[in-house]
Amino acid sequence: MFESFMNSPIRSMTLTGKGQVTAVPDMAVIRLGVESTGSDLSSVQQRNAMVSQAVLSALHRLGISDVKTFQYTVDKFYEYDNGTPVFRGYTVRNILELRTDQMKQLGGIVDTAVNAGANVVDLISFEVADPGRYYRQALNQAVSDAIEKAKSISRGLGVPIEPIPVSITETSTMSRPPQPFQREIAATPIVPGTLTIEAGISAEFLY
Repeated sequence: MFESFMNSPIRSMTLTGKGQVTAVPDMAVIRLGVESTGSDLSSVQQRNAMVSQAVLSALHRLGISDVKTFQYTVDKFYEYDNGTPVFRGYTVRNILELRTDQMKQLGGIVDTAVNAGANVVDLISFEVADPGRYYRQALNQAVSDAIEKAKSISRGLGVPIEPIPVSITETSTMSRPPQPFQREIAATPIVPGTLTIEAGISAEFLY
């Protein structure tokens, strides 16, 4: 869209521009862990801690060092008897978050954790290590898009120019879009795919 002041010696138009860059992920974030249930809380916590440590040790043997606790919860669980909740015990859930650049080994990492005792895989998402580089490329594309719009509009008005924006406002923010993964029970193939990074600007031109 544009705003023109026909009776003014200085006329301006304000245009939006969009840019989009496709990037191949080079980092993965995996959240997995151990969920244990039982009637005695102390026993459930001890069993969960033992299995969680086994999972952590298995990950370390694979060279995965960037691991932290993402979530640790203790909840009561109930079963219903004729519509009446009956207390049956406790559920302890310990979720680890790990980051890795071993993109070709993701399936093996998940399988190793599961074989060591992990029974929950909450999330696998993909990122790029330097998202700012791709976002800046998308911003440059957004500026070029606005400039091309300005050229087209000026030609339509019969006042062709080589537009240079007098002001540029960034209308987008750098974000890391979630990327789904494909997973099967056997062999655990995980396909990262690609990430789309978008940027938008608003630019004012004089003509």
